Amino acid sequence: MKIARYERRPSRTARLKKAAGRLLAGVGLLAAAFGGWYCLTPAPEGFPILEYHMVKDQVPADEYEYAVPVAEFEAQLDYLQAEGYQTITLLDYMKAKKGKFTMPKKPIILTFDDGYDDNYTNLLPLLEQRGMKAVVFMVTNEVGRPGYLTWTQLRDMEQRGIELGSHTANHQPLTTLEPQMREDEVKLSKLLMEWNGLKTIFSFSYPNGAYDGEMPGLLKGNEYLAAVTGEAGLNNMKTDPYLLHRINIPHPHLGLWEFKMRLLKGEVLAKLGWNKHEI
Repeated sequence: MKIARYERRPSRTARLKKAAGRLLAGVGLLAAAFGGWYCLTPAPEGFPILEYHMVKDQVPADEYEYAVPVAEFEAQLDYLQAEGYQTITLLDYMKAKKGKFTMPKKPIILTFDDGYDDNYTNLLPLLEQRGMKAVVFMVTNEVGRPGYLTWTQLRDMEQRGIELGSHTANHQPLTTLEPQMREDEVKLSKLLMEWNGLKTIFSFSYPNGAYDGEMPGLLKGNEYLAAVTGEAGLNNMKTDPYLLHRINIPHPHLGLWEFKMRLLKGEVLAKLGWNKHEI
């Protein structure tokens, strides 16, 4: 009787190596396809708006993701300048839409939500050293509380080139509120800042990025000119000024490489035409 002979099954290690090789080959093909698409697709029209919160080294665990360490932030600013970016404010952008401001070749807007006190002690000096601008969105009922900016600091920041905007009075997602409460959050925060000696507040940041179809009209009715979301992408002169895209910059885990990838994400989404909010 003839006995069937079977090949010996490869070891588990060999099978894993083979699977890993196939995976790497697949990733390589995808990367090549993406690179080809990216290089052959025309560059999208528009500029990025970056979303920050804190520029600080030591923070509690629940604030870790919101804090960019000082050295990391400096590296990011230096990279932007090396790449030819020039900072503008949201008011500059709105003036440009009316032909009253000439946009630089590579504009970018740096924004900071909530109004933490490190925006004065850490952020402001770093910007001034580089001749850069930014926009700070303040939760007005937090002004003067521990860890937040004071009215004196806010007035000084404004005098030194920082644009100030509203992040509502109490940082509640507006989509969860009744109409009158929405109105109060939007209107009272603006009035409180202006009554405390700040310039007219024209810009707004949606708490938690939450908005709906009623928000642009509500903001326009309260004399805001622009508002930022939490949706990545680029902005141009056709973008709805009340639904501007922002690229979130959290605590970096992979250094400057991660920052570059986040900028790339905004450009890729713009190339894909994702959620453009154009009017």
